[in-house]
Amino acid sequence: MASIKVKFRPSTVADHEGTIYYQIIHERKVRQLLSDYKVFPDEWDESRSMVITTQKSERKSFILSIRERIRWDVERLIKIARKLDANGLSYTADDVIDEFNRYANEYSLFNFMESIIVKLKQNGKVRTSETYKSALNSFKKFLTSQASKDDYRQDEDIMLDCLTSEVMEAYEAWLKGRGVAPNTISFYTRILRAVYNRAVEDNIIENRNPFRHVYTGVDKTVKRALSLSVIKKIKALDLSLNTSLDFARDMFLISFYLRGMSFIDMAFLKKSDLKNGYVTYRRRKTGQQLIIEWTKEMQMILDKYPENATDYLLPIIKNLGTNERCTYRNVGYNINHNLKIIAQMVGIQVSLTLYVARHSWASAAKAKGIPLSVISEGMGHDSETTTQIYLASLDTSVVDKANSLILKSL
Repeated sequence: MASIKVKFRPSTVADHEGTIYYQIIHERKVRQLLSDYKVFPDEWDESRSMVITTQKSERKSFILSIRERIRWDVERLIKIARKLDANGLSYTADDVIDEFNRYANEYSLFNFMESIIVKLKQNGKVRTSETYKSALNSFKKFLTSQASKDDYRQDEDIMLDCLTSEVMEAYEAWLKGRGVAPNTISFYTRILRAVYNRAVEDNIIENRNPFRHVYTGVDKTVKRALSLSVIKKIKALDLSLNTSLDFARDMFLISFYLRGMSFIDMAFLKKSDLKNGYVTYRRRKTGQQLIIEWTKEMQMILDKYPENATDYLLPIIKNLGTNERCTYRNVGYNINHNLKIIAQMVGIQVSLTLYVARHSWASAAKAKGIPLSVISEGMGHDSETTTQIYLASLDTSVVDKANSLILKSL
């Protein structure tokens, strides 16, 4: 098997940093692989072939970081050499270097995660790809902030096998320091864990369990349901002089009327989904089919707006040839912004968003004595999947009856 040695090459300029490099020897052929790590001569111990530091050194954390990076690089080079040996084919020291460079290009966290994002989009899982991109962008910002402290790498990226427990704990602490909520932190770390586990399954890296000390659970969120009396106040507001607020209120109400339909499902609801007095659609999040009776309250809102020029039912995505997902997100952002203003107008402290309509319908159903087999209290299950399982098993007329009772109360 090839032998790997860590070497130091001093700078030709006095008092300048020298370069760490790796010497790969195989079948009496010697090759050199330069690293990105630079240290001063007094930070290198030739007898032990390692970088050194002192307790009082201002560069201590930086040097220790380089020491750890060197250890990871050597482990990767040894692993590559063993893999080539196991293949039973002849190879050279140059092959070891080529494989090391290929690994660095393909199996950095950013490159590996970007490849997963591309595959998710190709498979039609656009929303999932967006959540992965969100987590990746968050981690990129973290690494950029850490680079200035010399904690990890001087560039932005990090190798998959360099995701350690210490790195993930530092990321969690960074998020907490920015005031990020526990469930959002868990959202990011669970996505990173899924990416890491895929790399383990693909035999790219060995599992070092880097997520064992960070939070990956889900806290129950603060109840965000509005009472029927508050929804009545929102419904009764005279917003005729402000079309933006009026539209936001209408979309909130129709979400409530449609049994707390999520905004993405509202935006992509098609005219063809409304037939014979019923709306039939599949939830984008779960793929579950739902059937909802179309009521006069819903039709009254729809009649306020010109017929949509597109195939969509509601006046959310209204122009042909636009980026539909971008339009849906922008409209949703504007609606939620205006709902905050409406909340102030009716004197409520709840952070009013479209999603509150979903919680409110569930809470209203409970208040009307609807059995928990029909709807769970304010979506209070640990996962929404649990709620969807029992909803799917019911005769839709039972749920429509519950909806009718709620709407008559307004």
